[in-house]
Amino acid sequence: MRRVDALIFDMDGLIFDSERVVQRSWNEAGTKLGYGRVGEQIYHTLGFNVKQREVYFKRIYGEDFQMEEFNNLTRKIFYEIAESEGIAMKKGVRELMKFAKESGIQIGLATSSRREYSVRLLTEAGIWKYFDGCVFGDMVTKAKPDPEIYLKACEAVGVCPAKSIALEDAPAGIRASHAAGMIPVMVPDLVEPTEEIQSLYYRRVNSLIEVIPLVEELEK
Repeated sequence: MRRVDALIFDMDGLIFDSERVVQRSWNEAGTKLGYGRVGEQIYHTLGFNVKQREVYFKRIYGEDFQMEEFNNLTRKIFYEIAESEGIAMKKGVRELMKFAKESGIQIGLATSSRREYSVRLLTEAGIWKYFDGCVFGDMVTKAKPDPEIYLKACEAVGVCPAKSIALEDAPAGIRASHAAGMIPVMVPDLVEPTEEIQSLYYRRVNSLIEVIPLVEELEK
């Protein structure tokens, strides 16, 4: 019997090198709104959805933090950067997705980002077609590190969590996928794993291309 029936991808920082662009947009928006370099907070909010970020920002900057204005401005700046410079895809994305399709492995998405933003990026990159099921941040009540999004993603592709590899760059995602009973694999982006995170994942790899031999290893 197979040990791997699905690959469930995070998106920002894993499929796309987008976290650095988000950080730039936060810094620019934060400076314009008088909060300074808000982008430094990204290291503490990786994997958060919009609601979690609002709670965090209001704790750091005060209850009167202009969240709606900040979100609108950062979104505008992000897309301006994306249109002028593009959002690079991480090494090995296409190769891994093609391998999964050829091997009969389901492909799912579990991203804290909103559906509209996510579908736009994936479509423009030409990889939306690969996904068999997706769960977005605005489809769950509890965000990572709660396992809800990963349990729903496994359900969306019709696969048992124990036979699904969760591909993550952020600690919150590793905690979430581990709690869901999956096989967590970390591909670090902005932050390196702590000893606690190392105890939760199955393997750490440097790029998604390294997941192919990992799947083959598990299938033996």
